[in-house]
Amino acid sequence: MKISERKNTQENLDFEVRSLDSSSTNNEGAAFRKNIKYLLAGIFFGILLVKAEVVSWYRIQEMFRFQSFHMYGVIGSAVVVGTISIWIIKRFQIKTIHGASITLPKKPFHKGNVYGGLLFGLGWAMTGACPGPLYALLGSGLYVIVVVLLSAVAGTWVYGLIRDRLPH
Repeated sequence: MKISERKNTQENLDFEVRSLDSSSTNNEGAAFRKNIKYLLAGIFFGILLVKAEVVSWYRIQEMFRFQSFHMYGVIGSAVVVGTISIWIIKRFQIKTIHGASITLPKKPFHKGNVYGGLLFGLGWAMTGACPGPLYALLGSGLYVIVVVLLSAVAGTWVYGLIRDRLPH
């Protein structure tokens, strides 16, 4: 499949997913009330991240220095829960809330995954924060993390500019 065809297919898929989750644009109050559950889930998840100390720069440094099992235990338990969840979805043919079947396409290995993983790990080790908990760190009052957040946005923007020239 050509890059342009893949891009068009992805754009169509993104549009379909957004249209299933979209709320009325005529009534902004109703849209906010409908989506408040996502805000509350995010706040709850952020609190869990902070309380479990997985956003702690010291815990992350301990992990990268192989000095503590804490982060490996958290990440390992997430992998186990994810694996069991995927098995349940496949085994019982779970459907989405809209009734569509859930398909998990096979993803071929690309050397770009190795380069991206190395960049991700390097950024994680240098900043002490992976992209997910950035907002939890910001919410807990560590405002210096704004520099990391803006850097992550800038990196995403640069990736968007050079994506077609990268090995995928």
